[in-house]
Amino acid sequence: MNQINNEFVENQRTMAARAYTFLKVSVISASVLFALGCAVPSDKNTQDEVAQEQQQSVNETENRERLANQTGEHAVPAEAESEAATLDMLLEQVKANRVSEAGIDAQREAAFQSQRIVVTGSRLAAHPSILYKVQPQSANQENYHHLDENGVKVVSIDPVSTFSVDVDTGSYSNSRRMLNQGNLPPSDAVRTEEFINYFDYDYAAPESIERPFSVNTAIAVSPWNKERHLMRIALKGFEPESVADKGSNLVFLLDVSGSMERPNKLPLLKRSLAMLTKQLDAKDKVSIVVYAGASGVVLEPTLGNRTADITRALGKLSAGGSTNGAAGIQLAYQLAQKAFIKDGVNRVILATDGDFNVGMVNHDSLIDLIEKKKEEGVALTTLGFGDGNYNDHLMEQLADAGNGNYAYIDNINEARKVLVDEVGATMQMIAKNVKIQVEFNPSTVAEYRLLGYENRVLANEDFKNDKVDAGDIGAGHTVTALYELTLKGSSGAYNDELRYGKKTLVNNLGAELANVKLRFKKPTGSKSEQISQVVSKDEIIAFEQQGDDFRFSTAVAGFAQLMKNTKFSEGIDFPWIINTAVGAKGDDEFGYRSEFIGLVRSASELEPLIVESGEDFVVEELVYYE
Repeated sequence: MNQINNEFVENQRTMAARAYTFLKVSVISASVLFALGCAVPSDKNTQDEVAQEQQQSVNETENRERLANQTGEHAVPAEAESEAATLDMLLEQVKANRVSEAGIDAQREAAFQSQRIVVTGSRLAAHPSILYKVQPQSANQENYHHLDENGVKVVSIDPVSTFSVDVDTGSYSNSRRMLNQGNLPPSDAVRTEEFINYFDYDYAAPESIERPFSVNTAIAVSPWNKERHLMRIALKGFEPESVADKGSNLVFLLDVSGSMERPNKLPLLKRSLAMLTKQLDAKDKVSIVVYAGASGVVLEPTLGNRTADITRALGKLSAGGSTNGAAGIQLAYQLAQKAFIKDGVNRVILATDGDFNVGMVNHDSLIDLIEKKKEEGVALTTLGFGDGNYNDHLMEQLADAGNGNYAYIDNINEARKVLVDEVGATMQMIAKNVKIQVEFNPSTVAEYRLLGYENRVLANEDFKNDKVDAGDIGAGHTVTALYELTLKGSSGAYNDELRYGKKTLVNNLGAELANVKLRFKKPTGSKSEQISQVVSKDEIIAFEQQGDDFRFSTAVAGFAQLMKNTKFSEGIDFPWIINTAVGAKGDDEFGYRSEFIGLVRSASELEPLIVESGEDFVVEELVYYE
C-alpha cells in the first residue's frame, strides 16, 4: 500500500512540474512577443534568440525527467514549491515589459488551442489571469447577434405589449450542438422563444382552416418566486391531412464551398435532403442549385417521384472554393419561377453554414431580394450546418425576410425531425403576418416581462398596420409565449409604486388580468383578421396543478434564462429544471424531452471554472487531446 501511495505522490509531482513548465513557457513567450508589438520578430537573430530560450526551457524539463527516471526521485523545480508566488512574479515581469493582460489571455488561449490541456484542479491555477477556464469555447468565430433582454414594464406607464410570433428552432439545436461538444453556448446564441418552441405541445387544435389556429391561455403562481405569476399564451396551427394538394415546388440551394467539407456539413446536408425527397410524389418538383466560387444548376426541375435521379444528383456533390451565396440565390429564384405551382408550395431551401465571403456581401441587398421574391409567391427556408465559422445571425435574417423558418441541423435525427416528421409545418403555411398584442389591466397587474422574442418586438401601432410584416405559422405548428407578471399588492414587484402615478379605479373589469389579441392574414389574403381572448384572475392555479406542457415549457424557459446568464434568473437552478422536466416529460414519443433533460445535466457540469487567487487545489488529472 505504501508503494502505491508513493507512486501516486510521485505521479502528482511529475504532472505538477509539467504543468508549471508549460505555464512558465507560455508566459515567457507572451512577454517576448507582445513586448515587441504583438508581432513575430522580423530579425532572424531575434527569432533565433526566442527559439533558443524556449528550447532551453524544454531541455531543462527533459533533463529533470531523465534524472528522475534514473534516480527514481521525481524532482520538482524549487520554484514550484511556492507556485502562486512565482506566477505572480512572472506576471509582474510581463507587466514590466508592457505586455497587456489581454495579450497574456491571447497567448494563453493560443497555447490551449494547440496543446488542448485540461486542468481539472491545481494550485498552479491559483492566479485567475493565467488559467481560469476548463475548456475554451468553440464558437469564437461564429456570428451571433446581440440583443438587449426584455426588461420589466410598469403597467400604469406601459400597459401594452406587441410582438410577432416566431417558429424558428435553430437556437436550441445549435446550442445543443455546443453542449454536446462540451461547451456552454454564448449568451447571444440563446433565444428563449426558440428553446421553448423547439418542442411540440398538445394544445387544443382548431377544427377547420377557416380559423387557422387556436388560442390557449393559462396562468400559475411562478415556481421561481411565489410573489409573481407566469402567464402562457399558446397557439396551435390547423393541421391538414397532407401537404397542399397542388404539390410542392422545392429548389434546393446548396453551399458546396470549401467551408462545407467537414462531415457535419455537406455530407450531413446530402443525407438530410435525401430523407426529404422520399416524402415527395409526382405532384411535386425538385431542382438543385449549388454555389461556391460560381453557381450552377445540378438538377433541372424534376418530378418528386423520381427519387433515384434526385438522390444521384445529391450524391455527386463535393465541397471546394469560396462562397458566392448571393449568385446562387438569384439562380435558385429563377428556377423556382420556372417551375412555379399556382396555389401550391413554392419554396427555396437554402442549406449552408452562412459563410458568404464573395459576391453580394451587402446583406441588406440580399434581404431586399428575398423580400421581393416573397411577394411574388416564393418563400425561403434556411437550414444551418456545421460550426467554427457558422453565421447564425444571417441565417435567421434570411428566413425572416423570406416568410420561412430557420432550423439548425446538427445530426441526422434533427434532419428527420425538421424534414420528415414536421414537413407539413416546415413547408406549408396556414397563416401569415401573425401578431400578438397583450393589454394588461392596471387595476390588477403591476408589472410584466416577456420572456424572449427580443428580435420580434413591434411598436404598438404596428399591430393593426397590415404593411408591417410579422411571422408565419405552418401546418400543425405550436407557438408558446410566457410572461412573468407581478400582480397589484404583491411584495415581489421589481419597481416601487409611483407616488404621482395614475390611480386606476377598480370597475367591472377588475377580475381581468389581460386582453390577448391576435391578428393574421390567410396565406393568400391581403387584409388581416383579429381574434381576442381575456385572461382572468380566477384562472390562476398552483404551478404543480398545471399540465405537463405548461410545466415543461417553464422548465425550458428557465434553462434558457440560465444559459443567457440573465439578471432575472434568481430562484432558477439546474436541480429544479431537471426535476420539473422529469415530472412533466409526459408522452415523449421521439425522446426530445428526455434528450433535453440530459442536456441540462450536462450543462450543470459545464459551468465555467473560475479559480480565485490563493485557493488550494490538488492536481487530479492532466488530459492531453490531439
